[in-house]
Amino acid sequence: MRTPTRFNPENDTLGHRTANGWTVVSVTGEVDVCSAPGIRAAVVRLMDEGHRHFVLDLCGVTFLDSMGLGTIVALTKRLRPHGGSLLLTCADPRILRVFSIGGLRTVYTFYRTPAEATRRAPRGSGLEGWPHVHH
Repeated sequence: MRTPTRFNPENDTLGHRTANGWTVVSVTGEVDVCSAPGIRAAVVRLMDEGHRHFVLDLCGVTFLDSMGLGTIVALTKRLRPHGGSLLLTCADPRILRVFSIGGLRTVYTFYRTPAEATRRAPRGSGLEGWPHVHH
């Protein structure tokens, strides 16, 4: 079940659903200085409701800036002491390049689709020792 949440008066939406123990948060549109605070607030609200294992689905993102990257790092830091996990989905080379330029491409686990990311149920904290470098 996808629950859309409006966070930007433009065309951007944020929705979430659960799959195999994961909370999949789907973001569409631009993740920038205007939309990032709304995304952060929505995910923090989910954390406050008890959600701990997240897949941030960026497959529908058309633009990501440094504020968007900072928001993802801030959410990761907030999840870590609560034994949480955060996986990212994105297959768009332009968006992945932003992570590379920001030095974050190797510290997150990326999947091509939410179905691929949620194939295995979460076990323990996926953020122990974060940031760990993936090769």
